[in-house]
Amino acid sequence: MTEERLSFQAEVSRLLDIVAHSLYSEKEVFLRELVSNASDACDRLRYAALTQPELSADDPNLKVRLIVDKEARTLTVADNGIGMNREDLVENLGTIARSGTAAFMRSLKESAKDGDAKKDVNLIGQFGVGFYSAFMVADRVEVLTRKAGETQGWRWLSDGKGEFTIADAADLPRGTQITLHLREGDDEYLEEHRLAGIVRKYSDHIAIPILFGDGEDAKSLNSASALWMRSKNEITAEQYKEFYHHVGHAFDDPWLTLHWRAEGAIEYTNLLFVPSSKPFDLFDPKRAHRVKLYVKRVFITDSAEGLLPPYLRFLRGVVDSEDLPLNISREMLQHNPMLAKIRAGLTRRVLSELGKKARDTEKAEEYATFWENFGAVLKEGLYDDYEHRDDLLKLMRFRSTAGDGLVSLEEYLGRMKEGQEAIFTISGDDIETLKRSPQLEGFKAKGVEVLLLTDPVDEFWVPSVGSFQDKPFKSVTRGGADLGKIQGGEEKPAEEKASEGELTDLLALLKLTLQDAVKDVRASERLTDSAVCLVADENDMDMHLERLLKQHKQLGMDAPAARRILEVNPAHPLIKRLAERAKASGAATSLDDAAWLLLDQARIVEGEALPDPAAFARRLASAMEKGLA
Repeated sequence: MTEERLSFQAEVSRLLDIVAHSLYSEKEVFLRELVSNASDACDRLRYAALTQPELSADDPNLKVRLIVDKEARTLTVADNGIGMNREDLVENLGTIARSGTAAFMRSLKESAKDGDAKKDVNLIGQFGVGFYSAFMVADRVEVLTRKAGETQGWRWLSDGKGEFTIADAADLPRGTQITLHLREGDDEYLEEHRLAGIVRKYSDHIAIPILFGDGEDAKSLNSASALWMRSKNEITAEQYKEFYHHVGHAFDDPWLTLHWRAEGAIEYTNLLFVPSSKPFDLFDPKRAHRVKLYVKRVFITDSAEGLLPPYLRFLRGVVDSEDLPLNISREMLQHNPMLAKIRAGLTRRVLSELGKKARDTEKAEEYATFWENFGAVLKEGLYDDYEHRDDLLKLMRFRSTAGDGLVSLEEYLGRMKEGQEAIFTISGDDIETLKRSPQLEGFKAKGVEVLLLTDPVDEFWVPSVGSFQDKPFKSVTRGGADLGKIQGGEEKPAEEKASEGELTDLLALLKLTLQDAVKDVRASERLTDSAVCLVADENDMDMHLERLLKQHKQLGMDAPAARRILEVNPAHPLIKRLAERAKASGAATSLDDAAWLLLDQARIVEGEALPDPAAFARRLASAMEKGLA
């Protein structure tokens, strides 16, 4: 036997340290995680054997066994599933072999700052690394495994303190045996009645027999029937919850449970869940849905691309088809017309159920929580799913200038002012910054509500959708404000504004001074308190979208930014003084520094980097010196 000693990935070492030193009120969940992994291994072998029957020919009856040795104080969880080879052991038990490791570590650090040990342990399930929960009850874990179709077996051993060893092993049966050498004080997990209770509580729904013992007298601990095939009135809320934990490898509770059977030209059964918390990798580019596809109770895949649209990737659960061929390959699934019909049916039903939740005014807070978790993902459907766009628009909720609550588009239309012809929006990085934007001043003065959009996808679905119930979406940072037609608010008296003649001279001098730095300089309808702001021309790219694309280098590092329009507030004292001076002097040079300071001020408010910070500092110091003099 050759033995190799390896170190855990840094993130795993941190996780194991948390597990070993955290008090956890429900340590029994380690068994749920290990049994779920064993069940998955059996499902994967059953799928592989559809095209390679020799893989399971030597032991076709798939099962999970719990074996206790009280003298040695060990508990073994064994399965005759797909098994692992050396590469699988290193990838699955030595690293966190999923994308999002950085996000995982950030969450660990945040919870460590809070001093919340229990929260740390909950992350085990959230990040799909349930195997490591074995170290909550074991001070040493041994894994013996042989992969189906291979002859070489392997032994993995670790005390969970930074290193593990891998050695070859001979004469192993197919599958995986995980032996836990229990810590002092955890002898309860050597008792049959205790283990049976845990299996009934967490794993009764698993469709593979879970047996206690290793001989012919082994006792079955679960009903071993597919939960989703049972009638809804036979299933308790607790059973639904535990099945969600199993199928999603999750520790939170489901927010919404959807269980129905579709009958007709195509028959399929669905048991789907909407999580109550947001998965850490929801926006990872490689993330797919976690809905498992079965055919006649046989697991096929958990990554069928055409099963659900990408904007429903937060769903978890199972879909079991009666009509797809049992031996269908994952490649054939992508082009199967039956799968397309199942996808359409699933999408309609899920959106319908979400619509019922959205319309339930008595549970508006529940829907608001769902929206905060998954609203940004649903918005993706507005961009690429024209067929269901109307249903999705009814689900949309937004923050707005009307208050801290969420508002639907129907509610927004009901609050529109007389003369208002558009749904006004503003895009940015966060709500509080948007609320302070000078572009909103005139709208606030008129009492016009503006939707505050902070998700990157907002920049794409808004122009794609265009309008809602014949009211166009219009950004307040683009084109003319059109506030003159809207009734409401108080207009500032003419004597508080720069005169038309004075303002004409000032605008001409500002244009002459700034030249190609701006596209135009004009009087503003949207400003009431600020002196200046920048806006995009009607046909130019929105300013926030341009910043987003530049951040992702979509425009190229050297691509010039579109020139903006500088709007000035005729009623602002500074603009009035400058207008008087422009009319009196008629010399552009006398306003040179002021013009550039106004432009830089507008850039700073927009969150843009100044092209020449040194020149800005010099002009600001000069202006302060003159003011103090």
